[in-house]
Amino acid sequence: MKKIKITQIKSIIGRIPSHRATLKGLGLRRIRSVVFRKNTPSIQGMIKKISYLLHIEEV
Repeated sequence: MKKIKITQIKSIIGRIPSHRATLKGLGLRRIRSVVFRKNTPSIQGMIKKISYLLHIEEV
C-alpha cells in the first residue's frame, strides 16, 4: 500500500472541535509538523474533511 506525507500548513486556532480532533487523530500537533500514513479510505476521509489545513504528497 502506498504511503502519503501529510504536512499541517495552517493553525487550528479558531477551528471547530471536530476539525481539531481530526488533526489530533492524524497525529499532527503544530504548523509544519509532518506524518507519514498509509493511504487507506479512513485516512482519505480525514484528509478530505480538513484539506484546507494540510498539504499532501504521495511517497
